[in-house]
Amino acid sequence: MCGIVAYVGHREAYPIIVKGLKRLEYRGYDSAGIALLNGGLNVYKKKGKVVDLEATLTEEELSSKIGIGHTRWATHGEPNDRNAHPHYSSNKNLAIIHNGIIENYDSLKKELTARGHVFHSDTDSEVFIHFIDDIYQNTKCSLEEAVRLALNKVVGAYAIVIIDENAPNQLIAARKGSPLVLGIGKDEFFLASDATPIIEYTNEVVYLNDYEIATIRDGSLSIRNVEDIPSTPYIQKLEMQLEAIEKGGYEHFMLKEIFEQPRSISDCMRGRLDANRGHLVLGGLREYINKIVNADRILIVACGTSWHAGTVAEYIFEEFTRIPVEVEYASEFRYRNPIIKEGDVVIAISQSGETADTLAAIELAKSKGAIIFGVCNVVGSSIARASHAGSYTHAGPEIGVASTKAFTAQVTVLTMVALLVAHRKGSITEARYHELLTDLEQIPVKVEKALALNKQIEYIADIFKDARNFLYLGRGYNFPVALEGALKLKEISYIHAEGYPAAEMKHGPIALIDEEMPVVFIATHDSSYEKIVSNIQEVKARKGKVIAVVTEGDTLIPKMADFIIEVPATNEAIMPLISVIPLQLLSYHIAVMRGCNVDQPRNLAKSVTVE
Repeated sequence: MCGIVAYVGHREAYPIIVKGLKRLEYRGYDSAGIALLNGGLNVYKKKGKVVDLEATLTEEELSSKIGIGHTRWATHGEPNDRNAHPHYSSNKNLAIIHNGIIENYDSLKKELTARGHVFHSDTDSEVFIHFIDDIYQNTKCSLEEAVRLALNKVVGAYAIVIIDENAPNQLIAARKGSPLVLGIGKDEFFLASDATPIIEYTNEVVYLNDYEIATIRDGSLSIRNVEDIPSTPYIQKLEMQLEAIEKGGYEHFMLKEIFEQPRSISDCMRGRLDANRGHLVLGGLREYINKIVNADRILIVACGTSWHAGTVAEYIFEEFTRIPVEVEYASEFRYRNPIIKEGDVVIAISQSGETADTLAAIELAKSKGAIIFGVCNVVGSSIARASHAGSYTHAGPEIGVASTKAFTAQVTVLTMVALLVAHRKGSITEARYHELLTDLEQIPVKVEKALALNKQIEYIADIFKDARNFLYLGRGYNFPVALEGALKLKEISYIHAEGYPAAEMKHGPIALIDEEMPVVFIATHDSSYEKIVSNIQEVKARKGKVIAVVTEGDTLIPKMADFIIEVPATNEAIMPLISVIPLQLLSYHIAVMRGCNVDQPRNLAKSVTVE
């Protein structure tokens, strides 16, 4: 969850670290802190956002060529100054920044307390650095060796960077289960939770693997694992552009990312789909396509918005490939002793590629002989490396905590996978296959048309911004869209919202409907149209306020609904790529009108790297 940044080189460290922390605030913004070697090892930290930390440092002498920084999403210990990172060791010669969770910290803390250690926070991270320091002081080994020995004892997930007052040109970093990227410049090194703080300075990076320890000392880099076996760093070129992580004139990243979807969906299909030629290729699937074609079933594991994308995929796969699909919450998957057979295909979906629950589900499925197909956005991420095969969504960086373009990119990739498998399997006719490819290729233009409704949706948002509850209803392919619309609203506006299959309304939720209850129907013209018309009539009979997302040219529902939002027509199987757009805009405008922090909603973080 938390964001970490570190620098050592010839530049001033403080500006690099502060700018990097601002770019990583989507990972957590409960508190922020930095440690610099400037006449000693000095730690500066503050509850709140990075700007709150900056405000306290205007009179400080911050010149240093080395430093570490952290922006926190609280796990152990409430958000306050003393629980903010970095944390000192017992003698204050060392400081640590940590993203992750140490599960056996309590037993370690008791042992260390018995040996005279005094703790000044409630965090597992402070225990971590005290434990490393205890080994360092008592064994008289090198700090690098003390880190290695400590990592063999701790249980949990971590990405750490350690700075040493007595080693002004050294940083030691390690990772297991939490992301850590190492940027290599000319006589300088950068460390961060992702590449966004690095891209401004270098495009050469090393993605550390689990159990690896990187030591930067006197301008050189060495990498060893916890078993003390050295490895050669694999340097990759970043393709990310600096402009992609800037707001580009938009008020918020979320709005920018909503409006980027025509391009992000096109980028997802580029080089993969050519409807005129009937051409569909997914290079990451080539080696395993036959295993998916012949699979007895497919399991989809994901969390949050990715789970909703997986639920859309369930409908698409079952209709076109005729392979049974089960969609699982990754957070529950391994705790219910699931039945996994050798040869089962598991599709793991995650924007960041670092979601801890999804990674845990992958590990369990792999141990049972399943084939893992990863769908994620971040190149070099843990899920990408843990999968047997996969496809990147190529959506570009998503900074807003509430996913928008990630959802549509995931649905696009999963649709292409389903169509490729169906075509190879022969479970879809050539005519139907070509028709769907053509419809999919036209989606970016139709999304553009849906985005043109922004002002109309803003008007509707103003009417309902003070509502206390919302109900979202959809059928078939649009049921997962209802779930996603409700999630977006509660994530960023803090209005209670629930999504249901429209037919389930009569099995409970209809009791909530009165003249104060806005009900959003995703009611585009599809195979369940007549049924959802009946559901709208049921709500209106109980004086509910109906906002309906309908297909252009609909003449029936506009006579019943209080407000309509017309979107372009397309095949119902890919309608979620269009029908979700108004719901994203509705939640955005309501949140802005309520004065909410759209990009950094309370209590949330973009990348959930702890269970």
